[in-house]
Parts: sequence; structure tokens; C-alpha cells
Amino acid sequence: MDIDIRLAHPAEYAALGEITAQAYLQDGLLDFGESDGYLGELRDVAKRAAAAQVLVAVAHERVLGGVTFVPSGGPMADIAAPDEAEIRMLAVARQARGRGVGEALVRACVERARALDGCAGLVLSTQRTMHAAHRIYERLGFTRTPERDWNPLPELDDITLLTYQLTL
Repeated sequence: MDIDIRLAHPAEYAALGEITAQAYLQDGLLDFGESDGYLGELRDVAKRAAAAQVLVAVAHERVLGGVTFVPSGGPMADIAAPDEAEIRMLAVARQARGRGVGEALVRACVERARALDGCAGLVLSTQRTMHAAHRIYERLGFTRTPERDWNPLPELDDITLLTYQLTL
């Protein structure tokens, strides 16, 4: 399958937002399901695109998935140091999984990070259960950085995001 990775167009924001939300919901990644406050963030692609670079994977004019690439020092960074870029909200539509879409999106982020002046690394946070994503990251040379693991909701003890880093 020919997959085109490019910046998302505004006309694709709704489709990508729904793909992202459904990926998180169907994979059981939202602790509070449909009532999870993060669901709105996942659907709000326009907000992400205003603060970062939202990439889409497209085949035959259909959006298959997307990722948010946060350049060094970007306002959407969760864990990136000033000399690092960050990957956020990687999601692939269920029917497009297993075809290399997720890996193509991560590779595009790696290429963008390498093209940034002064960018020394690319980092990301992931949930423990995202095993397919972990395999992609490790295959592309990312290493676990347990010292950076963090909890986005400190009031809840059972949520710890794992972190990975790729040194550029």
C-alpha cells in the first residue's frame, strides 16, 4: 500500500480526531472511557495543529492515522527538554493496522527531528499496554528512559506513562 505522510489539511481534522479518539477508546487507553477528559484533547486536531505539526498517513485519499510532532521547545511538549522534539498522540485506524502506517508516521517524525537545528533527541510517552507501538519504537532505535516515566494525573496513583528517547 502506498502511504503518503504529510501535514494534515483542515478538512481532515475531524476524521483524524475521530480516528485518534476511537483508537484510544477501543484499545482501552482512557481510564474513564467516553467520559474521560482527555478524549476532547484527542479529538481537537485544530488545537494541536495550531501549536505543533499534525501529520497524517493517507492512502487513496483516505486518512489512516496521524501523529502530533512537537518541535523543540513547542508548547505541546510534555517531557521534551529544550533541545528535544516530542511525538504525541500516535493513532492508526483499526482497519489500517498491521500495514506499516504507525511506523511510517514515527519515521516521518524522526526525519523532521533530524532536520531541526540543534535538536539532539526525540522523546515520547506511551502507556504500558501499547505493545505494538513499543515494538515500533524499539525497532527504530528508541530506548526506554525509565528515569523520565511520569504520571499525567498525580491525583491517581495507578497511571504511569513510560518514556522512550531516540538520540539523534
